[in-house]
Amino acid sequence: MSYIWPIALVVFSNVVYQICAKSVPKHMDVLASMTVTYLVGAVCSAILYGLLNKNGNLIQEYGKLNLAPILLGVSVVGLEVGFIYAYKAGWPVSTASIVQSAFLALALLFVGAPLYQEAVTARKVAGVVICLAGLYFISS
Repeated sequence: MSYIWPIALVVFSNVVYQICAKSVPKHMDVLASMTVTYLVGAVCSAILYGLLNKNGNLIQEYGKLNLAPILLGVSVVGLEVGFIYAYKAGWPVSTASIVQSAFLALALLFVGAPLYQEAVTARKVAGVVICLAGLYFISS
């Protein structure tokens, strides 16, 4: 179960995320909507930290920061702004995520090998080829 629940949470959250990203009002500025998104996210994170770490010290945790959480924040803004603009441009909710996931799989194949010494196997390459072939079927 400890292996499955995180992925189930990601899938559930991603479904809610895609629905909400598609539902941002067309007349609302994307970056203005993001300020609300991140304010709510920060409050939820702080509440969850307090609930899950009874003796934790959030300020003390901030002392452990490196560049990764900062760049993660910047990349999350890019992801969310990109999806919202894609939906405003007319991308269908059923297609946008699949298209980006196929290209992401290809990109991460090349990132995982040099950065994390992950093996590039014939099966992984075949999986990426199948993802890219899927793009052909989605676009036609």
